Amino acid sequence: MNNMEIAVISGKGGTGKSTISAAFATLQPNVVLADCDVDAANLYLLFHPTHEKEEVFVSGFKAIINKDLCTNCGECINYCRFAAIDEINGEVLINETSCDGCKLCSRICTVEAISMVQEDKSRMYSGSFRNGKMVYGRLSPGEENSGRLVDIVREEAKNTARANGIETIIIDGPPGIGCPVISTITGVNQVVIVTEPTLSGLHDLKRTIEVSSKFKLTTSVIINKFDLNADMANEIETYCNSLHISVITKLPFDRVVVDAMLNCQSVVEFAPHSEISILLGKAFLQISNINS
Repeated sequence: MNNMEIAVISGKGGTGKSTISAAFATLQPNVVLADCDVDAANLYLLFHPTHEKEEVFVSGFKAIINKDLCTNCGECINYCRFAAIDEINGEVLINETSCDGCKLCSRICTVEAISMVQEDKSRMYSGSFRNGKMVYGRLSPGEENSGRLVDIVREEAKNTARANGIETIIIDGPPGIGCPVISTITGVNQVVIVTEPTLSGLHDLKRTIEVSSKFKLTTSVIINKFDLNADMANEIETYCNSLHISVITKLPFDRVVVDAMLNCQSVVEFAPHSEISILLGKAFLQISNINS
């Protein structure tokens, strides 16, 4: 069985990407929802999935100094390329935030006072939610390799879909155009970019379209809260049309979205007959038809 993977991304935060991902995940029964915004995963707060599987993610290594062995010679300071080691009041100290885990200091320390420890506070979770299966990752603050954790979440989502005979995978991606986004969209069937009618929204939309076009992915756009600036929304739509990219819907600003979140529901669950829910239903149907 071939899975249909739909990745919902945005060029900037705050556009309503997760709200739309949550809606898509509750528009048809039995889906796999993958929250790949591992730096700020939040869909688990909405859906309260069970934790049937928990996997430790080792994001890298950090250096620590054994004070009983260290002679405070400062040789490691001279070699550190990341300025993560300093001498304060005659004592050699490592700045954990700046340390890149390259292991060079542990190798050149003549008294073997520096050792490397795993950064293992990050997790990948897999389980069930009320509309199917859910997989998400949580990168611990200060830890790195978010792109690799996204890969793990996506692979688990595909394995879960195959094991349970589920065809549709909805991916809530991170904002921006960096490594986690590239890991999110590589090889998917459809990319949906969520934008807002602002100058910064248009600017970041252009960058996001550029990334998706490099991967030759089928791409469509949703303009959220379009009625807050109709002129800018029209400018965004004109730009998309010039690139032959479909604007599949324009969603109005609606307080019901906030009310839905306060009740831990997607907007289509909370207010299925609202204008925004109807528009999202039509948009999802259009996306599904593109990939059928």
